[in-house]
Amino acid sequence: FFVEQTSSTTMKLPSLALSGFLLAHEISSFTPSSIGRSTTTTTSLNVFSTPGSLGTGEGWIDPSSPVNSAESLQKTLAESLKGSTFQKRISILGSTGSIGTQTLEIVDACPENFVVDALSAGNNAELMAEQVMKYSPKVASLSTPEAAAELKAILKQKGCTNMPDIVYGAEGIVEAATVSTADTVVTGIVGVAGLLPTIEAIKLGKDIALANKETIISGGSVINPLVEKHGINMLPADSEHSAIFQCLQGVPPGGLRRIILTASGGAFRDLSREELFEMCEHDAEAVQKKATTHPNWDMGAKITLDSATMMNKGLEVIEAHYLFGASYDDIDIVIHPQSIVHSMVETQDTSCIAQLGWADMRLPIVYSVSWPHRLKMPYKPLNLAEIGSLTFKAPDREKYPCIQLAYDAGRKGGTMTAVLNAANEAANDMFRADVGLGFLDIPKLIEGAMEAHKEDFKEKDVTLDDILSCDTWAREYVAENTKNVVKAPLIIL
Repeated sequence: FFVEQTSSTTMKLPSLALSGFLLAHEISSFTPSSIGRSTTTTTSLNVFSTPGSLGTGEGWIDPSSPVNSAESLQKTLAESLKGSTFQKRISILGSTGSIGTQTLEIVDACPENFVVDALSAGNNAELMAEQVMKYSPKVASLSTPEAAAELKAILKQKGCTNMPDIVYGAEGIVEAATVSTADTVVTGIVGVAGLLPTIEAIKLGKDIALANKETIISGGSVINPLVEKHGINMLPADSEHSAIFQCLQGVPPGGLRRIILTASGGAFRDLSREELFEMCEHDAEAVQKKATTHPNWDMGAKITLDSATMMNKGLEVIEAHYLFGASYDDIDIVIHPQSIVHSMVETQDTSCIAQLGWADMRLPIVYSVSWPHRLKMPYKPLNLAEIGSLTFKAPDREKYPCIQLAYDAGRKGGTMTAVLNAANEAANDMFRADVGLGFLDIPKLIEGAMEAHKEDFKEKDVTLDDILSCDTWAREYVAENTKNVVKAPLIIL
């Protein structure tokens, strides 16, 4: 086969082209560590005292969510017994996006339970003005000074009598996250931009309704110790991790054995590996269109493409590790096209507990801001007879190499997960920008970034500056090497 040599000194393109060749031959070079679960044999183990990994507990960590401990059980019970007449004051980061607007729908449905103290968004000054007029937050933040000035002008025009503190930029997001009166921060902004405001909110003892998965994927090694130090509750607001969190309510310490993440399978779930590769080779335009259209969910373009590559599920594996403490050997993925079972847990006695519901993001969001209470919501009840059947199958890791890249980065830990996340975001952006990057070039670029990062990899004592530096480096790496990886042909025989 042919591999085009380039002058790049930072990326091993022959290896990347070889990846494509091996993929075409049902072999994967994306597997620097073993795919399967741990094969370590042990004897005389008390599996009821130590979670997972055949009872050894190897690779398990302290979770950032309030689960898997006597303290978390006591906390959950004490809060539950207070009843559902609670009131929480919330700050919403990303208020004009999908997570933010759905959170505000929950506020509308339960006005006695929630007060909005701060809002932050991008540049949509018109929608932010509507939200300010309706919810009267103390702080309103937008991305740029121009957008902030526009917001102020619109509010004056509307006759706003309770003008918020209008701020902007990264400092503005932090101000919204740290407003003194809020006790819960909903992190609905995309990317590593959510990391610093989340950290600052944790330091002030605020609970986090986590919808920004990049925060814990890139910064888990920093976030988890802070959660423990400040005693806050990290409450997942995405469907899969909310499902796991709900399933773990009442499970005693040491009772969790395995986590099973469900995946829709994304845009290419109904194509065989060979059909997908052939489509990538001969109809790149159709691939681009299909990859950004989700079969089940109405989501943003970035997460829809991540679903097509199944990197979203790989990232969720890392997130599950930090949120719930499970070893990577004890986190599995199963494709479930109907998206009704949102995830499952297996307990030590091999019972499986699942959380089911319609594909509605409001369900995990409402639990994240109301935990551990169950609020009465005006949503359509689940009807299993209407669904008819539920199906499951294992993912093809040669078809979806991003899954293994995520497992490898997670097992490596330290700064590698930040590189994985940033390289994926950058490659995702490049693909959607239609600069000639192919669908199967996305994992090539991510693998190349991870390989190049080994020289500067840091495993312990990782700081926020380390994470941000790796994030910047990985994005630059992808930008510089995109033109080279495009030249490395995927050979379909």
